[in-house]
Amino acid sequence: MTTPAQRSARLELDAARPAVARLDGSRGSEDVAADLIETWGAVEAALRTLVGSTVLSGQPLIREARQRQLINFDQANSLAEFQATRDRLQDSGYKPTESDVSAARGAFLKLDTALMTDLAGDVTRPLSPTVSGGASRVQTGPPPTVDDGPVKVVGPPPRFPLWMIVTAGVVVVATVLLLIFRPFGGGSSALQQGIDAYRNNQREAAVRAFNRAVREDKNAVLPHVYLARMAREVGNFTLASQELQTALQIDPTDATALREMGNNLFAQNNYELARRFYVRAIQADPTDTTSQGYLGCVLIRLNRVPEGTNFLNRAGQGPWSNCTPPAPTAPAGQSPKAVPR
Repeated sequence: MTTPAQRSARLELDAARPAVARLDGSRGSEDVAADLIETWGAVEAALRTLVGSTVLSGQPLIREARQRQLINFDQANSLAEFQATRDRLQDSGYKPTESDVSAARGAFLKLDTALMTDLAGDVTRPLSPTVSGGASRVQTGPPPTVDDGPVKVVGPPPRFPLWMIVTAGVVVVATVLLLIFRPFGGGSSALQQGIDAYRNNQREAAVRAFNRAVREDKNAVLPHVYLARMAREVGNFTLASQELQTALQIDPTDATALREMGNNLFAQNNYELARRFYVRAIQADPTDTTSQGYLGCVLIRLNRVPEGTNFLNRAGQGPWSNCTPPAPTAPAGQSPKAVPR
């Protein structure tokens, strides 16, 4: 585990410290359940940072961290017990018990301790070299003397031709300029590398590149949008929502993030809330035909067929074109009216 990943994991874990401090079985069950869910979210986020993947969650994530020896056997068991508590909380009628609270505290503290222990190990590692036997060797006796042999006469250093000096200078300047402007060139940036890997269906490479882009620029929105899209594509709507919430905290008016949030909600059949985000995306970017097309889809799903058809026509052909309205029900004795496409 690298030190940057370690520190990032601790930052993720720190977000849940207020919730852990509030954990008390005497409080209302709904409040305790909310704090347990918040705590697990931070623990899972810390584990993802350690593993370096935003795709894994739950037991597979714990197993991956254990296989990489980022956590020990006892810590893995404690995390698995907390994860089972989180699964039980999926049932809205379940009331958390004192055992659930203890499991959450234990898992949080063990992961916290593991990160602190590793950091302490880096700080306290001995700096002086050792020899076999474990003891450092201290030189004794008189200091070494200068050789009294004959002195060699050394001639002046060789002179390099002017053309060689000029060529070396050009190479140095070109290298410096390349290093300065490389992040802005697109093709070699972490974000562009992630986009290229995503388009080539190299998912793990894309995740690594997007996570690196996040670390390089904390105010970048697009890496979070792509991570959310990849999570949505594998059905991990919770992780997708978390990434998009982070993106919109950075820039609440980013049209791409707003549209992707609409897509995430649309995929969960939450049409009304998806509609609101598509509307916000179009307000942020009136030229966004993709948001217009999917807004037409959700309006049709909400039985607002004329409005939806209008937006579909404005958007033109695209992936949203397959979203056709259901056939209208005609009153008795009448034939259905044609629905405009």
